[in-house]
Order: sequence, then structure tokens, then C-alpha cells
Amino acid sequence: MAGYDAETLARLTEDAAAVVARYPEDPRSALLPLLHLVQSVDGYVSPAGIAFCAGTLDLSTAEVSAVATFYTQYKRHPNGTYTVGVCTNTLCAVMGGDAIWSELSEHLGIGHDETTEDGAITLERVECNAACDYAPVVMVNWEFFDNQTPDSAIATVDALRSGQPVRPTRGADQVVSFRETSRVLAGFPDGRADQGPGAGDATLVGLRLARREGWVAPGETPPATRRARGGKREES
Repeated sequence: MAGYDAETLARLTEDAAAVVARYPEDPRSALLPLLHLVQSVDGYVSPAGIAFCAGTLDLSTAEVSAVATFYTQYKRHPNGTYTVGVCTNTLCAVMGGDAIWSELSEHLGIGHDETTEDGAITLERVECNAACDYAPVVMVNWEFFDNQTPDSAIATVDALRSGQPVRPTRGADQVVSFRETSRVLAGFPDGRADQGPGAGDATLVGLRLARREGWVAPGETPPATRRARGGKREES
């Protein structure tokens, strides 16, 4: 296939077969992970990657492109080694997200969806990182950096650009490259899923309060009743 050497094409074909096999009822459902797969090879969803996905799933290149342009995790031009996403949605914005964005943009000399000249950082405005309890939040290749300030965000991107290992606030022990992350999103585990905490104290405050007060959702059996009936013991 044009755009890939024989070795790369053979590796892609083998990996793609493993992805498609997960969807025996409708192979077209494999398109999303396949787009991540070609992105892990090319660093973005390239024309060659579009053609590969189309040929693998018996789709037109227009059908594949329509999906690739819909989701923001798929990049249609070369991406940096690290995607730095600054949440500027309402809560993060008022907690300092707008200031983080402004100072990072000025520090790096780039705007939204632009990449530094060294190819290290692609900067993005993110509508929501789904971590409002830690606002303002920055993500690096979709790893969380909580309770950020302009200074801490600048220190993070400087460390990334200099090749230093960088550890997120939660999740994996170290941020990996955009291509490595894309391969994980394609469904090929890297063995880091159980590293680090997933939910911190701020996330669990509501749950702990509900348990302490005995609050339950409508129709749910109160914890004390479940225990009296010999139900499963809840986590502390």
C-alpha cells in the first residue's frame, strides 16, 4: 500500500487483524481503534492511514475521513510528541484555566492546535477534561495534571521539551509519547493501567459524605439494611 514500506505495512496489517477480530458481528466497528493504530505509526491520521483503514474495512476513504474529522483525538496533520490540553471550560476557566492558557501560549509561542518548532508540544484548548474536582486541570496525552497554575504548567512543558521524565498527578507513573498513547487507545495495553491512583480525595468526598450520612439514591437499599441482611460489605 502506498505510503508504507513493506515492514511497516506487515506490522500494521497484523495489528489491524487483531483489532478487527474484536468485532465479529460488524468489522466496521473497528474503525475508531484502527484510526488510533495508524496514528500510533504516523503521529497523525495521514492519507496513507486513511487509505489503510478504508482498505481493511472495505470502506471508502470519504467514509473514513468523515469519522477522523469528527473526533478531536484524531489529528489530521503531524502532532507533537506531547499534546498539552488546557481546560478552559467554565469551572476551570474561573479557577485559572484562562490564565494558564494565555501564559502557556505566550511561553511556547503557539496557539490552539499548533506545534512548537521542535515538534515537542502541540497545544490545545480543551472544552472539558472531566476532572472539575481538581480545577484547573491540564492534560498531557490525556494524563491528568490537577490543580495547576501558570507556573506549574510552564514547568511541565519545559520538562517535557528537555526530555525529562514527567509524572502526572494521577494515573500512570510517567507520561509517554503521543504515538505510544495512540497505540494504547487502539487497544494494545502497555502494562501501566494499574499504576498510580485513579480517584483522589477530592473525587471521593461526595461518596464518603453519602456513606456517613446514609444517603442513597431513590429505590436503593440503605447500606445498614444491606449489612443486616448479610449483603456484601462495602469498601471503606
